[in-house]
Parts: sequence; structure tokens; C-alpha cells
Amino acid sequence: MKLGNPFPQIAHDFATMGVSGLARTIVQALLIGGATGVVIGLFRHLNNIITHWVVRSVTEHGLSDSLVACAVFFGLLLLAVISVLLLRIEPLISGSGIPQVELMVKGRLRMNWFRVLVCKFAGALTALTGGLSVGREGPCIMMGASLGVGVGRLWHDPKAAHEPRFLVGGSAAGLGAAFGAPLAGMFFAFEEMKTPLRVPMIITCATTAFAAMYVMQAIYGFGLVFPFGSRPMLPWQSWWLVPVVGVAMGGLGVLYNIMLIRMTLWADKTKMLPMHLRVVIPFMCAGLFLYFYPTVLAGFGITALQLADIALPLTALLLLLTVKMLFSCASFATGVAGGLLMPILFMGAMAGACVTSALLLFDMVTPEKSVIILILCMAGLFGSSVRAPLTGAFLMLEMTGAYPNMVFIIITAYIAAFVADKMGCEPVYDSLRRRCVIEGKIKRPRYKPRRPQRVASGSPGGVM
Repeated sequence: MKLGNPFPQIAHDFATMGVSGLARTIVQALLIGGATGVVIGLFRHLNNIITHWVVRSVTEHGLSDSLVACAVFFGLLLLAVISVLLLRIEPLISGSGIPQVELMVKGRLRMNWFRVLVCKFAGALTALTGGLSVGREGPCIMMGASLGVGVGRLWHDPKAAHEPRFLVGGSAAGLGAAFGAPLAGMFFAFEEMKTPLRVPMIITCATTAFAAMYVMQAIYGFGLVFPFGSRPMLPWQSWWLVPVVGVAMGGLGVLYNIMLIRMTLWADKTKMLPMHLRVVIPFMCAGLFLYFYPTVLAGFGITALQLADIALPLTALLLLLTVKMLFSCASFATGVAGGLLMPILFMGAMAGACVTSALLLFDMVTPEKSVIILILCMAGLFGSSVRAPLTGAFLMLEMTGAYPNMVFIIITAYIAAFVADKMGCEPVYDSLRRRCVIEGKIKRPRYKPRRPQRVASGSPGGVM
């Protein structure tokens, strides 16, 4: 493919924008990034407060008390009912929201930005509070995109609200704020969303991502998501770990994608489980895990930081990884408002603990290398499943601060993505986007304005 000389295109973009256009683009991007930083920061802050309160309450009162058991059961049932109601109010919030946003960028879907913002905020917070194995990043990306559309509409420019620049810029800000990783947000906008590299889009994504990060840190003070501490550079004698981990995570990513898509499609097609019952089941499973296997639940189980130091048998780690993978697929298949990326990263950390444990059995590595193996596995599984290796690599760099190992992390992510591609596995969001088209019956030409068309309840369609 001939790339040509980019400088004439850059000069043409600047000439077309002019000084006033450049200033308007920057101001709009600052508004999108600032608003996204405030909203996503509030979302993360509330999620942390609620999670700590739930963990402390359950720990203090104990699970043997019948009153506590009843409170847990009815609390989870109430959260399930709220999730169902929110899905009925706005079906577009189902799932992570990333495939829906990608269809909006292509002009094949529209949304009521304020309703999506409110329902996605409440729906994702409800799913996370209920202990479901879903992530916050997909909802944050969709909330950022909705805020981008909102800024476009409030700008009173009839064309602004429909420009992909507002959706993509808001998405970059959402991912950057969700993970504290603005560079990864930019790479996501161009690598995963396949946005053309044009000057207005580059300026918008860079400004929104860093503005969201700055505002969020200034107000809420979030730091590194995975502060692993000492992250020494991988010595040259251990470079063989990079291809080994890359190939292993490539295969694991293929397995995860197949399980997730097949379980989701089965949930879509089966008539045995209506939507309200389908949503209730994972909440009840979370309650059972709380009693019998709390290790798999966020807040109660082992964190990624603990996996780097804890000494668990390989069989226990494999069981934890298997249960986490099944619970993550089941949680997402219900259609609740929740993402995939954080569970993918956490499963990558579990896989890294398994790899480290297996290598320690044969004295092939030392315990000091466990941190870098975990980081390599997290980046590799992301690259394999999402097929966005640069995004996954810079996500891990910004979330852990492991910049001395940047080259190894990037190579591992690319090897994993290459292996998954050669195994014939489709990227997870490509599969989910095609599911949106099938389930939502999104066909050309575009929907006509002001004619609402809802899809079947529980499927990830949209409203005009």
C-alpha cells in the first residue's frame, strides 16, 4: 500500500481549517475533554466508594448471618431489576458500547446523547456494584462519545453533532480517563476505530484525551491503576519470554473470543431465557460466588498487584483463570451495561501468574521477573483479543509505568495479535459490531431524523 507524502495533505488540512477553524477545533476538544474528565472521574470515584462500602459491610457483618444473606439476595435482585429497566429505557447501552460507537462513526446509528449518558452511567455502576465481571472502560468510552455529541449540539452548529470528530474525540477522552492513559486513548481512536489520520482528528483526539486526564487528576487525584512498584528492565538472558508469552496469549485470546461470542450469540437466539431472566442470572451467580468462591469477585478477590507476589499453586491459579473467564463471558452475554477491557487485563494478569508459576516449577525464571511477565501477558491478551497491539501496549505502559520494558511489551502485543490473526480468529469488537448490525437490523440508507426506531428489547440496537 502506497502511503504517499503526508505533508501536502497536512498543509491542505491546515489551510482548510484556517486560524479560526483551528481555534474552534481546540476549544471544542477542550470542552469535550473537560466534561469527560469530570463525568468519568465521578463515575470512578462513586464506583470506588460503593465497592469499599460493600466490601466493608459484608466483612464486618459476616455471611453466616441470615439477615445479611437476605440483604445480599434482595440487594442483587434490586440491582438486576434496575439493569433491566435501564435497558428497556435505552437499549443502546447494552454491552460495552464500543461497537455501537463505531457504527455511529460510520453514520449507521444515532443516539439521544443525554439519555445514553445517564443510562450508561447508571447501568454500568449497577453492574459493577452487583459484582458482575464487566469493565468500566467500554461504558466510559460510550459516555465520552455521548458527551462529544452533546458538545456538538450545544455548539449550535447543525453539522457539528454528526461529525465523526466529536464521537472519536469523546471516545479517546473516555478511554484515557477510564484508565488514566491518554496516549492509549489516542491509539484506540486510530487503531481500533480505524479513523483516518487527518489533522483535525489528531488535534481533537490529543486535546480531548489529555484534557480529560488532566481534569480528572486535578479534581479526583487518581494515580496509576496498576502501581506494581519495581519494574526493572528485562535482562537479555530472558528475552525468550517475549515470544513464549506472545504465542501463549495469542492462543488464550482466541479461546476467550470464541467463548465470548458463542455464549453471547446463544443468549441472543435462545427463547428459553427472556431478557429480564437473562440479566438476573449473573447477579445471582455473583451472590453464590460471594459465599463459595469470593476470589473471583472484584473487591473480595485477589488483585492484579497481589498476583505478582502471591505464591499460589498452579492448579489454584488455573481454576481462578477458568472461572473468571467463564463468569466474564456470562456477565457480558446478558447484555448489561459493562465492558470487556478490564476483565481482559485482569485475566491477562491471572495468565501471567500461571505462566510464572509454571516456569518456577522448572527453575526457568526467578520470582523477581513475575511483575514483567504479568505485564507482558496483560498486553499480549489485549492485543490478541482486541487486535489493537499498540493500544494494549501503551495502555499497560501508562497504567503501570513500565517504560523501561516498552520494546518488549510492544513486541509481545504484536506477536499475540499475529498469532490470533493466523489462527483465523476475528477481533472481538468486529464480531460484536456485526452482531449489532444483525440484531439491530441496521441497514442502509441511514435512519431518517426524528423517526425513532427501537430494536428488540435487550439487543444492542439504538434510537435515532
